[in-house]
Amino acid sequence: MSQHVATDVADGVFRIRLDRPDKKNALDRAMYGALAGALRAAEADDAVGCILFLGAPGAFSAGNDIADFAASAGAARPLDELVDFLDTLAGAAKPMIAAVDGLAIGIGTTLLLHCDLVYATPRSLFRTPFSDLGVVPEAASSLLGPLALGHQRAFALLVMGETWSAEAAREAGLVLAVGEDAEAEAETAARRLAAKPREAVRIGRELLRTAPDAVRERIAVEADLFADRLRSTEAQAAFAAFLKRG
Repeated sequence: MSQHVATDVADGVFRIRLDRPDKKNALDRAMYGALAGALRAAEADDAVGCILFLGAPGAFSAGNDIADFAASAGAARPLDELVDFLDTLAGAAKPMIAAVDGLAIGIGTTLLLHCDLVYATPRSLFRTPFSDLGVVPEAASSLLGPLALGHQRAFALLVMGETWSAEAAREAGLVLAVGEDAEAEAETAARRLAAKPREAVRIGRELLRTAPDAVRERIAVEADLFADRLRSTEAQAAFAAFLKRG
């Protein structure tokens, strides 16, 4: 578990808050393990009707902790915690909502493709610098991105690594609404959703979502490629340059 992932339940809403503000909510392996555990707890709790992802002021997530990933590149299975979280995320039956304020980088953006509703503040920024870091898209974003955004927008986000403003993300369909208090809007939506007939919501969501098996399969394919890229000279050079700048 990790001290940097906080959870609480109230009014049928299971809140999962990334709480590592000193690192702009960069995710390390321990945090991924904690996130997977939190999702399982939410799924198992009959009192929960909706899952809500939250970050810190100014940082939903700065993406993967590069130092942590660089250090684990030589491990036999460097992505186990990440893949476990993503697999749990893909299999979640309960609706998920996210509130974004500030940075949403890498997994901070691709996580949103699994959410049913996303709210953001005007100062939010979305970017997936996979190519710049010598790696590839993850979280089944190579499948979900084109479906949600169209090929060209998905390519611009996931391969070109373009930075999107909150308004650009809304226009592309990654974000539902932009407002000064995204967390309050997301909280209101989560409570409304949790109060609805649970089985009707579950079935409706299931009809709208991409088949979980297909998503899990793409997560596995991406993870194998990502692990290979972690060991590549391109990725190692990019990580070293990033850490030197930091």
